[in-house]
Amino acid sequence: MLTALEQQPAAVRKALPPERLDFLSREILDLKRKYNAVILAHNYQVPEIQDIADYVGDSLGLSQQAAATSAEVIVFCGVHFMAETAKILNPRKRVLLPDLDAGCSLEESCPAESLRRLQATNPNFYTIAYINCSAEVKALSDCIVTSGNAVKIVQHAPKDRDLLFVPDEHLGGWVMEQTGRPMTLWKGNCYVHIEWTHQAIVRIRDRFPGAPLVAHPECPKAVRLLADVVCSTEKMVTWCQASGAKDIIIATEAGMLHRLKKECPGTNFIPAPTDRCACNECRFMKMNTLEKLYDCLLNQLPQIELSPEILERARHPIDRMLEISALPL
Repeated sequence: MLTALEQQPAAVRKALPPERLDFLSREILDLKRKYNAVILAHNYQVPEIQDIADYVGDSLGLSQQAAATSAEVIVFCGVHFMAETAKILNPRKRVLLPDLDAGCSLEESCPAESLRRLQATNPNFYTIAYINCSAEVKALSDCIVTSGNAVKIVQHAPKDRDLLFVPDEHLGGWVMEQTGRPMTLWKGNCYVHIEWTHQAIVRIRDRFPGAPLVAHPECPKAVRLLADVVCSTEKMVTWCQASGAKDIIIATEAGMLHRLKKECPGTNFIPAPTDRCACNECRFMKMNTLEKLYDCLLNQLPQIELSPEILERARHPIDRMLEISALPL
């Protein structure tokens, strides 16, 4: 259960005093060297974690980093399914997650047993799973995708199979639009991205009429239709760098703004508001803090543990994703 502090958006949390921030940062770096650890952080993490991480990126980039690292310990600052993915790719390494309760509404929307029952209704299903799912669901899948490579992977999917896309219906719908491939879509969504509405986006565009809108494909179609570009968080960085726009409206989790401001210092980034608030944050992503990162490195806990069977079965669709991602366009 979330504490009162963890339920607060990051913007109203108390900032760490500078001396405390400096102390924790130094200690974390010392512990990282001691344990030969690498710190991987998702773009939605709090700024102080992004600033100390060895790599900050989207799910595809983080998977690639996890697969390639020579570190003995992987500290994954993200949510549970991301740390599980790192463990699947590194079964003999220690994988730490600062807060084991950092979950995901998409992962929760698709229980493995429910997926197994649906798959049994059609032996010709080729299951494509968004990486935002449990290790058990990955083990039931033919290929994994991220928002950055989903279009490419669906284009490479067998033409004689019926495609089943789980668990994000909005990402799946966008991929269908881009590829023309029909798919059966699981009825799941990201509780953060579905907060944006057509009306809220129209209002912010009226306030900033010259500002392009960049939206994540987990947003509903009514929002995607208003966007100048729909893309993964990693593509957001390169698109914004090349755009030349003075103001850019961003419709994804607000943690992304920290990296965008660092990568594009001359641009004014405007968080797309919802009908309820001026920005939108994932309470699960924000459960990881610098203090928890320090504690997990110090104690080498909590660790991600998966059964040998799940590790083996879930590895194949992830490897298939990485192989297809490396293919030329």
